[in-house]
Amino acid sequence: QVQLVESGGGVVQSGGSLRLSCAASGLSFSSATMAWFRQGPGKEREFVGAIRNRDGYTAYADPAEGRFTISRDKAKNTVFLQMNSLKPEDTALYYCAAVNRYIIVSALRSTPYEYWGQGTQVTVSA
Repeated sequence: QVQLVESGGGVVQSGGSLRLSCAASGLSFSSATMAWFRQGPGKEREFVGAIRNRDGYTAYADPAEGRFTISRDKAKNTVFLQMNSLKPEDTALYYCAAVNRYIIVSALRSTPYEYWGQGTQVTVSA
């Protein structure tokens, strides 16, 4: 059974940084594709970025590009989302998602991710 557990959320001032973690179990981690999504209050869920664990290729949504970095530790079956220069509009519940396969670059954003964590709250104060 696949389980994704996010951690690392919290309250940070504008301009600060946080690193979120997603610990995966029951997943073929080395061949999986992992992603981060977020949902702010009154907003639709949106894609933040993704990583292919096989080769480490990453893709980001425009709001995250240049500020956020996704990485993985294959030995620990863990994916990270390093968030720098945080803004109040980054406030959201951040979800880790996964699909147990290698996804082509063009489909990283649109692919239907099959497994989801419960989310970790990030609050950025002005």
